[in-house]
Amino acid sequence: MTATDRSIELIQAAAQAAADKLAHDIIAYDVSDVLSITDAFLLASAPNDRQVKSIVDEIEERLLKELGAKPVRREGDRDARWVLLDYVDIVVHVQHSEERVFYALERLWKDCPEIALPEDAVATRGKADEYARAQEARESLDGDLS
Repeated sequence: MTATDRSIELIQAAAQAAADKLAHDIIAYDVSDVLSITDAFLLASAPNDRQVKSIVDEIEERLLKELGAKPVRREGDRDARWVLLDYVDIVVHVQHSEERVFYALERLWKDCPEIALPEDAVATRGKADEYARAQEARESLDGDLS
């Protein structure tokens, strides 16, 4: 069994929306062979809570506007460290970079096939390290200026 065309359409639209809001390390897995509750997972991350929320809002808005899809469940909104959007056919995880590293969901799904994503989304891979180094440099500079 493989992800349906509708699931792939939703994943690609969500990935593009995430990329447009500067999410990084965007990746999607076809989990339809190992899970009966959904076809695909999309993972994306951001360096701060505010950006996590912005990415989630953009994904929701884009999927509703372009594809008429509304999530049946949205979890993790209050802290915006890990927000889950459940569209039944797909599940979107947008995580703060620290949670992404700690929970490493990719390890759980590494044996599942990846779903091809728009070029903008693929270009974000490996950006987490870049963002982390930039953040550390800013914090160090702020400390030096105090």
